[in-house]
Amino acid sequence: MPTPLKARILLADDHLLVREGLRLILDRQPDLEVAAEASDGAEAIEQALHTELDLAVLDVSMPRLTGLQAARHLRAQRPDLKILMLSMHDNEQFFFEALKVGASGYVLKTAADEDLVSACRAALRGEPFLYPGAVRALIRDFLDRGRRGEELPDDPLTPRELEVVKLIAEGHTTKEIAGVLTISENTVERHRANILDKLGLRDRVALALYAVRRGLVEP
Repeated sequence: MPTPLKARILLADDHLLVREGLRLILDRQPDLEVAAEASDGAEAIEQALHTELDLAVLDVSMPRLTGLQAARHLRAQRPDLKILMLSMHDNEQFFFEALKVGASGYVLKTAADEDLVSACRAALRGEPFLYPGAVRALIRDFLDRGRRGEELPDDPLTPRELEVVKLIAEGHTTKEIAGVLTISENTVERHRANILDKLGLRDRVALALYAVRRGLVEP
């Protein structure tokens, strides 16, 4: 697929000032334009499914659905859409999860003025974008796995279960979670019971603490 002459970009971040700053960076470029914005992961999915776009730039930590969860949905529903992850944190777990959901790159907000435009252009060409810390993480992980003869452990929770955990931790009711995820309330309760059983946890408070540790919600 050829690179469009002027790429249409979805910019998703829950902080308005951050979005405005990133939009200024992108809209200054002759080949890039922000065609849509979103303030959470669920809104990002809605925008991407109803707007003509070439690239989605998704913040890792957003309300309702994280950028990583939104990216997983978009990869399934809009496989043609290129995806970049954006984060404040040089976090190896987030970086590896971004690769697993099919993102083309991981950009640190602290270096966005230097890296974001290059990352967008690389993604649109179908090329990966890796900041220096990510390259070091990949090399270290490759060497460590070779020495141990191990693969990275699978996540104990399914993508859907992670979505439920995030929404529970954000204080949403069973009815609200069912509405956001378009599933029945009984299904939400079944997911909740399975999650508690898998993680060996007892209640909503413990789930909230787990969500903070996993980076699904901010402390």
